Amino acid sequence: MWRFRPSRCAAVLPLVALAGLLAACSGDSGSSAADETEVPKELAGELAKAPPVVTSEIGTPLAERVATIGILNKRNNLTQDITLKPGEAKRAGNVIVKLASCERTAPWESPPETGAFVQVLVQQRATVDEPLRWHKVFSGWLFKNSPSLNVVEHPIYDVWVKDCAMNFPGEDAPAASAAPARASPASASTAANPSGSEDQGEPR
Repeated sequence: MWRFRPSRCAAVLPLVALAGLLAACSGDSGSSAADETEVPKELAGELAKAPPVVTSEIGTPLAERVATIGILNKRNNLTQDITLKPGEAKRAGNVIVKLASCERTAPWESPPETGAFVQVLVQQRATVDEPLRWHKVFSGWLFKNSPSLNVVEHPIYDVWVKDCAMNFPGEDAPAASAAPARASPASASTAANPSGSEDQGEPR
């Protein structure tokens, strides 16, 4: 009686296909991980446009300031901090943040405030049928102590300013050097009378 006997090639083919699929997936994951931190070249022209921003000329020059920006993914509740200099753009997954300027109030000004002018681009679909594309979702000032004045309205990502590293003239000077030290009565008397004894006058 004839019986069906599957050949060895037929048994091996699914294993080969599975191995090829795993290799392809591992290769795609490596390239996608690299792409998640690189700003796409097609956005270089748009990101090169500098928005008109008025900044204070007091303190650290604008080109030397460093801003710390926080990014929150609301889906997985993961937070990431990126540091930027004015004119620099960085990518974190599907979000690109470009810094145009940052500054903070001087130590003698009240109330204290820290702000950063940023542009935020998100890779998303306008509709379900359209492919992923980069869309600018925000352009303006963000404020640390008054975040409600201007917020990034997006269903998935939240972006806020955390710090602007800059200094003002005399800010690093110690407080003790601001005012001259007053001499104590004991030291004043010692300076007037080095011997340390009171003036007895001429003997009578």
